[in-house]
Amino acid sequence: MTGVPPGALTREVAGATVVMLPQRALWLPAHDTVLVADLHWGKAAAFRAAHVPVPVGTTSSDLSRLSVVLESTGARRLVVLGDLLHARSGRHHDTLAAIAQWRARHAAVHMLLVRGNHDLQAGDPPPELDIVCTSTPWRAGPFVGVHEPEPHDAGYVLAGHLHPNVTLRGRGRTSARLPAFAFGPSVGLLPAFSSFTGGGMYEPQPNDHLFAIADNEVLAL
Repeated sequence: MTGVPPGALTREVAGATVVMLPQRALWLPAHDTVLVADLHWGKAAAFRAAHVPVPVGTTSSDLSRLSVVLESTGARRLVVLGDLLHARSGRHHDTLAAIAQWRARHAAVHMLLVRGNHDLQAGDPPPELDIVCTSTPWRAGPFVGVHEPEPHDAGYVLAGHLHPNVTLRGRGRTSARLPAFAFGPSVGLLPAFSSFTGGGMYEPQPNDHLFAIADNEVLAL
């Protein structure tokens, strides 16, 4: 196994080792695989197409962060647990060109998309990106990879969709809302990988183990 990257945190889940990365990705060393969820590529372009003024460069920034993940782990497989593209209106030429250039940089990495709700609307990525697309859960060891978090008879579920965040409160009225990993008895949630996606519908449960991402470090809560 490659050494644990800076800021990452290792835990045992369902009897297997998982490494939570501060870049909002989950590394499964035994399966040479990195999992991410909710990339929402082209979201900013979709907003601009609707005449909503938002910053440019968010997809490029996220691609750079994903490159750091792949290079620091040396993973040979990338599994996206849904919502790779945000919307059909976000399939802008410049966005797809940046993604194609990034894909060429990681041509040796096998990439798989487990379709999510946004993928059904946005469509599969262009064939030249060489990303295998499926609506079937991804399975490896004790894990079942899906988009929407529902318990599965086949194993421990790893999912996205809910964009888990936690709010940490300090003295006075200071607080910080941070992306987080959440591991329950039968379902684990990944934070949204997209930097242009806020917190979602996640509600902490009594038996959840929470891990926040702050200052490029994963912290157990």
